[in-house]
Amino acid sequence: MSGVRAHNDELTKLGLTLPGFVERNKLIASMPSLSLLTLAGLTPDKFKVEYREIADLKKCDSLPEDYDLVAISSFSAQINEAYELGDFYRAKHVPVVLGGLHVSSVPEEAKEHCTSVVVGEGEPLWPSVLADLETGSLKPYYIQSPRGAFDLRDAPLPRFDLLDPDKYNRITVQTSRGCPHKCAFCASSILLTPRYKVKPVAKVIEEIHAIKRIWPRPFIEFADDNSFVNYSHYKELLRALAKENLRWFTEEDLNVAKDDELLGLMRDSGCQQILIGLESPRKVSLDGVELNANWKMRQQERYQEAIAKIQSYGITVNGCFILGLDGDTPEVFDDVLAFVRDSGLYEVQVTFLTAFPGTPLYRRLKAEGRIIRDQAWELCTLFDINLRPRDMSVVELQQGFLRLVKTLYSAEETQDRRRRFKARLKTSPNFPRHRPFKHSEAVASLAA
Repeated sequence: MSGVRAHNDELTKLGLTLPGFVERNKLIASMPSLSLLTLAGLTPDKFKVEYREIADLKKCDSLPEDYDLVAISSFSAQINEAYELGDFYRAKHVPVVLGGLHVSSVPEEAKEHCTSVVVGEGEPLWPSVLADLETGSLKPYYIQSPRGAFDLRDAPLPRFDLLDPDKYNRITVQTSRGCPHKCAFCASSILLTPRYKVKPVAKVIEEIHAIKRIWPRPFIEFADDNSFVNYSHYKELLRALAKENLRWFTEEDLNVAKDDELLGLMRDSGCQQILIGLESPRKVSLDGVELNANWKMRQQERYQEAIAKIQSYGITVNGCFILGLDGDTPEVFDDVLAFVRDSGLYEVQVTFLTAFPGTPLYRRLKAEGRIIRDQAWELCTLFDINLRPRDMSVVELQQGFLRLVKTLYSAEETQDRRRRFKARLKTSPNFPRHRPFKHSEAVASLAA
């Protein structure tokens, strides 16, 4: 299930006119589920497998019922629709399996709407699910133990051949799982694995080749929480990617700016844009965001220097900011706008602080009584407010956010960011003159 849309009426109206929001909505709606494609790759040939998008099925007069098993993956924001789908198939006596980050965080809730819940990484559990299906003995829970123990050296080749490439503007490949940082709000694979692990280069290239069989020159998103943590591994990968004629995008932290060789390899292998979670330009707001060593707060003084360094290689930076952090006051909106202008960021993304299930943030705010409505998962879109800020009211957060996005995503501000980036690139010694920056390619890589 994909295609998340905000419930915030005012933001929805803005999305009809602001280019940045329009692009982002298109991208979210056109990203296939890598988790389901991976499970399909683990499924023996004796099973006939179909990959279906719920949005496509809704266009039909009725849902198909001729299945022996239905596996559903969904974002938190659409989990209630996933539960409805599970209820439909269970009423038709079709076994239903639910898995993913959300249901791994609230397995008892999910069990009310399915036959079996997969808790943890799916790869080591899926063969047991299929074996029990054949004997008619599906268990209510399949729980990975120990958590995060799956070795990406054993990763199967996802069934990219099940996709219609014309439906998507990018396809995802995972090169790593986990993150060395522990951000309180992060609802990503760190909820599944406590350690950072990488996929062998040969396996990543095999996946690229499989994608190119259906899409000769694809746009790839590396679906990692934090790429390039292991420099030596990723330099090997980037050298291999340079031979593949790709365009690609990923997420990573500021440390990438420390290594010139790495940045050069990224440039030469087709990197169009990277997304970096800056979260806030204010140290007081960053204090306590990263729980291991307050890493994000300690990096704040490096922000502008790192952005300039990365972009000097022709790699655009999409800087992400979170509004509603505990240190945020009503002045934060002007602070973000000033930072974006001063830093020369090519792209910017602003979202509301969101309490996702399973995260340290959710547990803390629930204990403090600051969750507006418990289990209102439909508000987990990043563009709806599901918590009470500490140092401003909900109304102040909403109104300040709206004012900020009206300015940030206006045609004038967007064009000015593009213009300043190109002007600086003309004088950069890190971007060869024979490789002109392709504006259309970078715009196509905006992060979801």
